[in-house]
Amino acid sequence: MTAPSARQSTARHPNEVDLKRIARALQGRRRYRYVSPSVHAAPGGYRIDSPCCSRNIDPAGGVIDIALLEHHADAAPDAGPWCLYARDHVAGGWQLCASHRRLADALDLLCSDPERRFWR
Repeated sequence: MTAPSARQSTARHPNEVDLKRIARALQGRRRYRYVSPSVHAAPGGYRIDSPCCSRNIDPAGGVIDIALLEHHADAAPDAGPWCLYARDHVAGGWQLCASHRRLADALDLLCSDPERRFWR
């Protein structure tokens, strides 16, 4: 899947509690700790952007999309309701990275970023 689903979640996302939870989790990320990412409400979830610290994506260091978290209450039993997407800056879309049962697990992947899909 290369783009977020148009499915509507019946859960209450986005919400202020999870917005703050995500922002707090991002403080513990392993890469590019010297920039300040922002978390924004998005349809059915949350969008994270940050100044481009490496200048690999934006040579001027402008704000770029990092990740998208969507919650799908109607997810299949073998898939988690939390879908984590990375921005494909070349194609200009979102690339599904993983789905998780818990938001905390999705945040762990986002913050550790072992494959450097988010913080480049």
